[in-house]
Amino acid sequence: MQERSSVAELAASLRSELNRYSIGGKLPSSRALVERYRVSPVTVSRALAQLAAEGLVVTRPGAGAYRARPRTAEAVPGDTSWQEVALSAEGAGEVVPRSVDASGVLQSLAAPPPGVIELNGGYLHPSLQPERAMAAALARAGRRPGAWGRPPMEGLTELRDWFAREIGGSVTAADVLVAAGGQSALTTALRALAPPGAPVLVESPTYPGLLAIARASGCRPVPVPVDAEGVRPELLAAAFDATGARVFVCQPLFQNPTGAVLAPARRTEVLRIARAAGAFVIEDDYARALAHEDAGPLPATLAAEDHDGVVVHVRSLTKATSPSLRVGALAARGPVLDRLRAIQVVDSFFVPRPLQEAALELVGAPAWPRHLRTVAAELRHRRDVLAGALRRGLPALRLPHLPSGGYQLWVQLADGADDTDFTAAALRSGVAVAPGRPYFCAEPPAAYVRIGFAGVSGAVELGEAVQRLRSGLGPHA
Repeated sequence: MQERSSVAELAASLRSELNRYSIGGKLPSSRALVERYRVSPVTVSRALAQLAAEGLVVTRPGAGAYRARPRTAEAVPGDTSWQEVALSAEGAGEVVPRSVDASGVLQSLAAPPPGVIELNGGYLHPSLQPERAMAAALARAGRRPGAWGRPPMEGLTELRDWFAREIGGSVTAADVLVAAGGQSALTTALRALAPPGAPVLVESPTYPGLLAIARASGCRPVPVPVDAEGVRPELLAAAFDATGARVFVCQPLFQNPTGAVLAPARRTEVLRIARAAGAFVIEDDYARALAHEDAGPLPATLAAEDHDGVVVHVRSLTKATSPSLRVGALAARGPVLDRLRAIQVVDSFFVPRPLQEAALELVGAPAWPRHLRTVAAELRHRRDVLAGALRRGLPALRLPHLPSGGYQLWVQLADGADDTDFTAAALRSGVAVAPGRPYFCAEPPAAYVRIGFAGVSGAVELGEAVQRLRSGLGPHA
């Protein structure tokens, strides 16, 4: 078989030979298949991924591929059709029935098949995670006196104090609750501030996880358009007037997915408009630790500039560390803090103390600022490599804004293109990107995809990804 042989041809050859191996038996190594069939490692990887998707083989990272156990006929399932009535009856009398649509979140959390380059994720690649520092912090935390005891329900005082200093302004530890990551904190905030059926103003486009939270809570997300300088204040004021909403959720710094930073003049306007409407602003400060090397001085948090208890601040350590370090914070002032605390206690009691102790050890170690500097330099480099490769290899794509923080590019497709078609074609080419449609809670104004650059091993893999996209989609995709 020559190098030009297709993935389909190799998959067919391997499929026809599977009976030679016992159930659970190991197939030849990728190197052996490359030499035997005279194909590239990428072709082998894609062919094995296709067989894995068909349930014929099981791939184990670092170990190889094995013949899978044949699927046996499943037992006849019971009749669960009654659940449709039971689940829908809950929302029969509600203005906005509750629904749980996790598709947008799952697209960013799902691991791609073997051999596919992951540009749809939202976490740092293991090579960028401070694994040694985290391991050392966890070991030190485990030896702390009382580390395995019950923590204060609000969180460790020292950790709350650290979060308060990071948030800035006059925020103190007394204003902070330790939360189990940003998603949990956002869920608590929305449940505290917006009753079922209430409208919730959101940026458009915005993070799909937020839209999922709102809809699962029975709230109605209402879009407010974002441009290169963040949310547009005149449209925000109009949305408050038209809907009577009492909550606006925003990401003022490196907005996901656009990467926009809320302009200085707009920051004051957003707070003024919300205060006049008697509304809260949930500030999701998810990417402050993901500023690029060329970002310059970062603006203060909205919470630091708020003196009237308008802002409920959300942040997390997860994005800058590891998906499994799910430690974040909620900060608020006034009676709303008691409601946030009550909801969090009912939902989860508290964040496990060993995890809080480990987070405290990590952010207090000399390795922490070094890690942030490394991430800042690497994210800037990857952003530039990816943006340059897209402009050269796929000139039909448009980059409305080059962000100075975060981990993604928000890319507009050529006129007439469809984001779901583009995403499917990209996956067939061996690249996973995120379709733009789940980022809108109303009709998208144009077709977009979100292309991440933090979840790969480095710049070389980004270049390979764009080459695959160009080969599979063509330069005019």
